[in-house]
Amino acid sequence: MPVVFPEPTFITINGIRMAVYEAGPKDGPPVVLAHGWPELAYAWRHQLKALGEAGYHAMAPDQRGYGLTEKPCVIREYDIHHLTADMAGLLDAFGHDRAVFAGHDWGGIMVWQMALLHPGRVAGVIGAGAPFFPRSRRDPEQVMREAWGPDWYICDFQDSRRADEAMLTNVEAIFTNQFRKLTRSYAEYQALPKEDRNRTIQKRIDPRPGRVFLSDAERQVYIDTYRRTGFTSTIDWYRNWSWNWESTADVEQKIRVPCLYIQAADDPAVPPGFGDDMEQYIDDVERYRVEDCGHCIQQEHPEEVTRAMLDWLGRKYPGQAG
Repeated sequence: MPVVFPEPTFITINGIRMAVYEAGPKDGPPVVLAHGWPELAYAWRHQLKALGEAGYHAMAPDQRGYGLTEKPCVIREYDIHHLTADMAGLLDAFGHDRAVFAGHDWGGIMVWQMALLHPGRVAGVIGAGAPFFPRSRRDPEQVMREAWGPDWYICDFQDSRRADEAMLTNVEAIFTNQFRKLTRSYAEYQALPKEDRNRTIQKRIDPRPGRVFLSDAERQVYIDTYRRTGFTSTIDWYRNWSWNWESTADVEQKIRVPCLYIQAADDPAVPPGFGDDMEQYIDDVERYRVEDCGHCIQQEHPEEVTRAMLDWLGRKYPGQAG
């Protein structure tokens, strides 16, 4: 049975009009669900519904540049400072002091940074397929360029808008591949030649094996949206990769609120060892591993991810829903 997704509430915060999808009582403990790339708030539809039914005020925004939310034309307005300030503004708009922030993919990167840049607004962090990465000693974009060359998708984004155009021309292929069940384990992926592991935009377009784990109607939500909006404003998040690194040089890499990392066992984007050192930077972190799971963790295994979130929230979140 398809999950019924609510109509959005529109708020004006941090200079933009943002679409936010809500579930649960407005006076319930707040939980913010931050989607990744190239996704939408809709990626959290299963968890949004379940959290609302559990008594939480669950909020899933189309983030800056996505879906029904405004799309500034200036690349710098998609840096980590704007993205996290949007989340603080969202709390202000709904009258909440703090929330647990859950994020997947780019949303995961953002919510971990939320705990560093706006610690007073964060009651806890859930990284769904996204561990905490402390600030590296070198510009990570340059490291990727040296390791993989200009065709690596993040490097490609910096050099031109070829990727934006290629993705817009192949929207259906993008979202067919995005939501395919992997046909190999992470160990088997690692055994492939390097050229087969280079994550280029063309590899997002070329046909892949594996069944699609979303229904046609669910996949169509993404296809219809991105045909209308294009990809440029979402890719602009990546175009701040080096600037985000430069502009956070003085930020202490320490998180002092409870955290949960939900790991996807076979995600090619996040090797198994990533996040093994999180205890050095986080006072209280738990881990939960979802087996036989690829990158889109909360949509591929929605019930298991939801159970893990609700279990942790019930034990860790101050003022938990009753």
